[in-house]
Amino acid sequence: MKLDEAPVEVEPTEIRTGRQIRWTRRRDAFSRFWAQYRRSPFGMVGMIILIFFIGMAISSLFIDGSSLSKTAVTEESIAPCTFATLPCPPNANNPLGTDADGRSVLTLVIEGSRVSLIVGFTASVITMVIGALVGILAGYLGRTSDTLLMRTTDFFLVIPWLPLAIVLAAILGQNIFVLIAIIGFTSWPGTARLVRAQTLSVKEHSYVERSRALGATNGQVVSRHILPNVMPVIFANTILTVAIAILAESSLSFLGLGDPRRVTWGTMIDAAFDAGAISIGAWWWLLAPSLSIVLVVLAFTLCGYALDEIINPRIRER
Repeated sequence: MKLDEAPVEVEPTEIRTGRQIRWTRRRDAFSRFWAQYRRSPFGMVGMIILIFFIGMAISSLFIDGSSLSKTAVTEESIAPCTFATLPCPPNANNPLGTDADGRSVLTLVIEGSRVSLIVGFTASVITMVIGALVGILAGYLGRTSDTLLMRTTDFFLVIPWLPLAIVLAAILGQNIFVLIAIIGFTSWPGTARLVRAQTLSVKEHSYVERSRALGATNGQVVSRHILPNVMPVIFANTILTVAIAILAESSLSFLGLGDPRRVTWGTMIDAAFDAGAISIGAWWWLLAPSLSIVLVVLAFTLCGYALDEIINPRIRER
């Protein structure tokens, strides 16, 4: 350096803690994920449909519960129809018509969206926890634990799901919590096998071996290396499981095993079918809940496909 040159001022480097570095990495990872997700038209369509139905479910909290009662039906609420002409077709007073008791189908669909989504999400959480726990333990521990856990998983896989759910619902009673438990405790084997396969792949990575060599316990390896790497697979599978859980709840309710004290899309279809909605031409009574189920299941499937496309490079390259 020449003597007449001014010394270059070096800006001090910001010292960040380990927590700040982790949060920065997570924020960057989420930004990359969101950028990839936005490029998926299927994923965006599914998300818009889901936002619509979640908004509908939230709006159901503001519905007066007495409006769902048969005793609250008056001549004004079913106008221009009368009690003798029920169920009433769609009109200005009831845009989606009424059921045979004079209750608004639109109000029932909005109320049913909340219950159906709660059942779907809660049952999926149970499925995710059990499936992830069994899959990670089987894949990471290996040997006898793997054999024992996978044979248990195979046992649940080969059991016909619907007959088992029908028997359990008939034995345990028609309750919404029983329904959630039945769906959750019978839907986890697929998640467990998927998580086990991912765990077997992750635990062979060199950084996991280095962590073990440095003295990390099994709990530390699983919580810091295995779980973060299998979590995207668990999340994508959970999104698809929600659709399956909603379909399962609708199927059981249609078979008369749903909670009679709660309005769900499945119980609406069951009531319409029992009242002979098809034979009397009350198409609106069946169409609204059926279309809602189709759209919600389609939305979750589209979102799950978009997530799978991001996680699985082989699908993305097609």
